Amino acid sequence: MKHLLLLSFSLLMTLHLSAQHPYPPVGKVQMQKLNSTILNTERDYAIYLPKSYTTDTLRQFPVLYLLHGLYGNHKDWSERGHVADVANQVFDSGMADEMIIVMPDAGTDWYGYFNMKGWEYERFFFEEFMPAIEKRFRIKGDKAHRAIAGLSMGGGGTTAYAQKHPDLFASAYAMSALMALPEFGRAPSTDFKMQELNQSVTANSCIDHVIKADEAGKAALRSVRWFVDCGDDDFLFDVNLDFYRAMIKAHIPCQLRVRDGGHTWEYWHSALYLALPWVSNGFGK
Repeated sequence: MKHLLLLSFSLLMTLHLSAQHPYPPVGKVQMQKLNSTILNTERDYAIYLPKSYTTDTLRQFPVLYLLHGLYGNHKDWSERGHVADVANQVFDSGMADEMIIVMPDAGTDWYGYFNMKGWEYERFFFEEFMPAIEKRFRIKGDKAHRAIAGLSMGGGGTTAYAQKHPDLFASAYAMSALMALPEFGRAPSTDFKMQELNQSVTANSCIDHVIKADEAGKAALRSVRWFVDCGDDDFLFDVNLDFYRAMIKAHIPCQLRVRDGGHTWEYWHSALYLALPWVSNGFGK
């Protein structure tokens, strides 16, 4: 009986102290859905809201659209990239200002971020998804406070989206990016959806876009901050290097970071520690 009384007292004291000293708020990832008329289906997405989103209900935030890779989905960056843990650490340390991070799903049903037969994902992203997100959440919806980043297939989507819409993005951070279809990816595939993806990547080659750009196009590309981050053992290293060389030849400022690593989540998780401060430094400029 005595031990039971002591246990009850200890529990009451713990609850009392917890009420006096509650855990501080932290940024969290939420899973959400959005209905699409263009795609004729419901689309999933994940969104990270920083801690100040709940503590300062009048504040608006810059936004980063963070894209996943092939065979991935909207959960990848939270479950495999641990984006909330990285963001909370980076923001709390003062290395970057708080931002909202939006992670769409371009891997369920089809592959890729471009328009394909029966799957106009690029139209959906710009005509439905982005406007709906920036209306629903307290986002500063202008170029100066909007950035995009992504890995592999999403790195190619990142670069192509910012190339086509330089008026919408302040910064673009491409990780291990599918900038163009590499030689080994040109072999015929029996997967119809993969065939469509390969054709769309070729049609939206980020390298060709730079090479073929006229002076007005190059000037528009210079209004975006560019960062290419690729491991020295990555099978997409050559196409990332080709893109960087094309940018330098066209006199378009572009940062290149080559680190030890391959096409792995260990690499992309670590890239977030570089990407978030770099993206933050570009907001409002």
